[in-house]
Amino acid sequence: MTPFIAEILGTMLMILLGNGVVANVVLKGTKGNNSGWIVISTAWAFAVFVGVTVAGPISGAHLNPIVTLGLALIGKFAWNQVPTYVIAQLIGAMLGAFLVWLSHKDHFAATEDEAGKLACFSTGPAIRKASSNLISEIIATFVLIFVIFYISGPELTISSDAGATIGLGTMGALPVSILVWTIGLSLGGTTGYAINPARDLGPRIMHALLPIKGSSDWGYAWIPIVGPIIGSSLAAALYLVLL
Repeated sequence: MTPFIAEILGTMLMILLGNGVVANVVLKGTKGNNSGWIVISTAWAFAVFVGVTVAGPISGAHLNPIVTLGLALIGKFAWNQVPTYVIAQLIGAMLGAFLVWLSHKDHFAATEDEAGKLACFSTGPAIRKASSNLISEIIATFVLIFVIFYISGPELTISSDAGATIGLGTMGALPVSILVWTIGLSLGGTTGYAINPARDLGPRIMHALLPIKGSSDWGYAWIPIVGPIIGSSLAAALYLVLL
């Protein structure tokens, strides 16, 4: 498997499970209807775990253009690979969103709330105020990227053989999942914590293409793109200064 395919598959699984829990909570007639924000935040965190588990060994499991950007800004990822990763993440997000719609198709048809149906694809603000919404996305993304910079891969080097290491395997995906979980519970209630332009844009494009009634809210779509870019850039700048 190539890094390009790994990023597609990892992002697809993350969006399928992350937006899938939103559909389960929001759409009419599901068994998880109205189960609440804690359910959404928790499932989104473990959706990240699943995506990272699959893609991690091959691509490093960025699953997010802002992670790719941040790593490139601090010199830990090649700039010439950035477009390939971003394209893969966008494709994966679109595929994941399509699968959410396919698996909940009857419930989308039974749900009259157009805003609720859009929420199963993309984020939206609790209180619509562009400046505040942008700041929320900047802060949440800053926390995501800045902490990721400091997450290290636990390993034990055996003194008798400098090349032998012992790591945590799949459990190495857990720290970033806990980070996303915390951001969702602490900072996610204002805008839905996109903190990932592909996670928002790809599914929003699918919402516009699929036979679903209601606006895709393109007037808001720039905030989950610009906010994370600024947040990631600030995190990279501070990291480099502290270094």
